[in-house]
Amino acid sequence: MSDYGWPVYGHDWAVAQLAKSIAYGRVRHAYLITGTDSIGKNTLAHAFALALNCTHPDESVRPCLQCRSCHLVMSRNHPDMLYSEQDSTTGTLKIDSIRSVMRGLSMKPFETRYRIALFESFDQAQPRAQDALLKTLEEPSPSAILILTATHVEALLPTILSRSQILNLRPVSLALIRDVLVAHYGADADYAELLARLSGGRIGWAICALQDPTLLEQRDWALDTLEACIQRDRAGRFELAQDLGKDKLALGPILELWQTYWRDLLLLTREGRVSPANSDRLVSLQQFAIHLTPDEVVQALRATRTLLDTLRYNLNVRLALEIMFLDYPGLRRE
Repeated sequence: MSDYGWPVYGHDWAVAQLAKSIAYGRVRHAYLITGTDSIGKNTLAHAFALALNCTHPDESVRPCLQCRSCHLVMSRNHPDMLYSEQDSTTGTLKIDSIRSVMRGLSMKPFETRYRIALFESFDQAQPRAQDALLKTLEEPSPSAILILTATHVEALLPTILSRSQILNLRPVSLALIRDVLVAHYGADADYAELLARLSGGRIGWAICALQDPTLLEQRDWALDTLEACIQRDRAGRFELAQDLGKDKLALGPILELWQTYWRDLLLLTREGRVSPANSDRLVSLQQFAIHLTPDEVVQALRATRTLLDTLRYNLNVRLALEIMFLDYPGLRRE
């Protein structure tokens, strides 16, 4: 728990800022919470919604997590909480869904002080879909609040950025993640230490990995795949591109993980003293660092970042993967 009693770990500064805005009656009509995947964006957004509409008579203890409103928000069944839908295949936010939410947001609250619209992963909305928010942003209802979350701010329209209060969540300290896993989730201390190191400061990922061991298995598979890819020839890489291109939604987290691997390699090739995020892969990283130059690693990192940034567009995923793999090191040695 934060110092304000919000169910949020590791982002006390953000909680303090939002809690003070409520206490001083300075709640904005639009908020944008940014940060890498699984860092706690949606958790903070829901905690803010809890505090805004909690009905406990003592304002100092809101959110109480006990009243009807708090229970409904936590179960995502609150009549004054509105959510948009994502396309099940591409992850893109549907423009019809956004418009429907905007119509609902224009109505007066049914039970509480505010009607709150939460748009998760709003950077997955195309510009035309983002346009559907502009009228509400320009002429907000006093009882309407928009909360957007996004990983890539550059995907958002400048108009939305200028009209939103932006909270950029930073990685949580590994010590805090370890302590939270032990104290609040009953994790073994050594295992909590491992998850904290592998999380890269993403407390949401660490908690999910503790509760679902398959996440570690998926991570191992993704890193095994990358290490094998570096050693494959062009035909092998194109075959991998065909396999990975079948599931666009699953590709984003894989590329995010690959980025951390390339960053670790860059540190090693430049003889950096910072411990790698993927510390369990230290032997493999050291072996690759012997044969790769910093420029080769930078090129691979940029190629991975480029594909990750363009995934939100309607693109040929297989072709985009093939282009990325051509920028990965190793092919020149064939």
